[in-house]
Amino acid sequence: MSRTAAPTGEITEPAQEPAQSTGRKPAGVRMVLFALMIAMLLAMLDNMIVGTAMPTIVGELGGLAHLSWVVTAYTLATAASTPIWGKLGDMYGRKGVFLTSIVIFLIGSALSGMAQDMGQLIGFRAVQGLGAGGLMVGVMAIIGDLIPPRERGKYQGMMAGVMAIAMIGGPLVGGTITDHLGWRWSFYINLPLGAIALVMVTAVLHLPKKRSQTRIDYAGAALLTIGITSLVLLTTWGGTEYDWLSKQIVGLGVLAVVALIAFVLVERKVSEPVLPLRIFRNANFSLVTVIGFLVGFVMFGSMTFLPLFQQTVQGASATNSGLLLLPMLLAMMAVSLIAGRITTQSGKYKIFVTGGGFLITAGMALLSLMDVGTTRFTSGVYMAVLGAGMGFLMQTTMLIAQNSVEMKDMGVGSSSATLFRTIGGSFGVAILGAVFTNEVTRTMTERLPGAAGKMAGAAQQMDPKKLPSLPPVVKDAYTHAVASGAHQVFLWGAIISVAGFVAAWFLKEVPLRGGPAKSADAEGATEKPVMVEAV
Repeated sequence: MSRTAAPTGEITEPAQEPAQSTGRKPAGVRMVLFALMIAMLLAMLDNMIVGTAMPTIVGELGGLAHLSWVVTAYTLATAASTPIWGKLGDMYGRKGVFLTSIVIFLIGSALSGMAQDMGQLIGFRAVQGLGAGGLMVGVMAIIGDLIPPRERGKYQGMMAGVMAIAMIGGPLVGGTITDHLGWRWSFYINLPLGAIALVMVTAVLHLPKKRSQTRIDYAGAALLTIGITSLVLLTTWGGTEYDWLSKQIVGLGVLAVVALIAFVLVERKVSEPVLPLRIFRNANFSLVTVIGFLVGFVMFGSMTFLPLFQQTVQGASATNSGLLLLPMLLAMMAVSLIAGRITTQSGKYKIFVTGGGFLITAGMALLSLMDVGTTRFTSGVYMAVLGAGMGFLMQTTMLIAQNSVEMKDMGVGSSSATLFRTIGGSFGVAILGAVFTNEVTRTMTERLPGAAGKMAGAAQQMDPKKLPSLPPVVKDAYTHAVASGAHQVFLWGAIISVAGFVAAWFLKEVPLRGGPAKSADAEGATEKPVMVEAV
């Protein structure tokens, strides 16, 4: 069988005839998925472990004011690199690009564990984020190549299992490591897991080779990176480091607008844009990216500040704060599994997106009611509501995004959906972090007027473990300040979540690819997904 040249100038090895047309699956699909799940576990565990360890890290290396930057540097680098990783996978083949991203992630993990100050940690987290950008989009794009959307729910058990291990085990492992081995091991633990992922993926994943003759869209990638960076810095510094009308913030705003306008102009002209604008002509794709942005905003915001509330206000240790997240994580896992199975059987998904938007809004509103007297049981119920909403949306939004693009754009479609979720997370941590810090400072100043400056400054470097040794008046002021800051964070999160609930109502129930043969024949124009031989 001879090679074929694609119209874009890309030369590929012939892919095997779609296996779903005969109702059979390649024998090695489950083994490949197992290897991919290990790689996904690598990224998911890191977020969960580091999130639980964050209060201790901030208490040792710097201050509360830098809390959002440790996360922002990671998410910013992830966001900037995600579309590039996706496009490289489309052009040159996913396996090599995917393995490269794993290696970069592991280098960033090792360096983060060796950081000696907050500046180094922020920089090394950015390196880690560069690798994470390719890690997540690589997993999603490869799954999109292997399994059509309609049949993906059959494999949802494996993905739900990974979510269970990461989301339940992550906080426990992170808390235990922080309490007994030190926070540095929350990064070092990635190394053995990453080595397993490298070996597994190298051994079992075999995809058609690609060799592109087109040039990488460097100009578009650079402009997109500048635009994203400017926007995140604007939201991070506005109202905290600089006034909103200061020349620094206004300058960042102008730079972001100019860069993004130039990016759109460049993408309309180049032959292989890093982010093809044509994919946004699909109404469902555009809507689901908005919803994904809001999911990221809420998810990163809640996961950043919930452990801090639990350790500071509710008196939990790092380990126990991980356990206290279980209601949210278990609800997320269970609902995701149920939604996947029902979607496979019925082909319906809109009800899950609208239901998820409602539950996320309700969950954030309930969490905003927490104060210094809220019991752990009550906060657990509130978190379960939020987790159920995330469970409805996490996998469903990616499924809709991949079903809304052609197979040749699977990489950029997956990366775009991941990009907007990541940007949402970056914005969420930056904006909600600014809200939290301002509210903590305001409350401390209000409760300790005689030593406002000194106490507010001390609050920025507070380690939850030191709370029992503080004078009662200072401890009381600080716990009330954190509770008040958390209230503002979740209240604003609830208000912003309403937009996602509204957007979900405008989605159209487009049949999922890979359904019954007669449905595909009736559609006619629907492009068949390519099932490649995995092993």
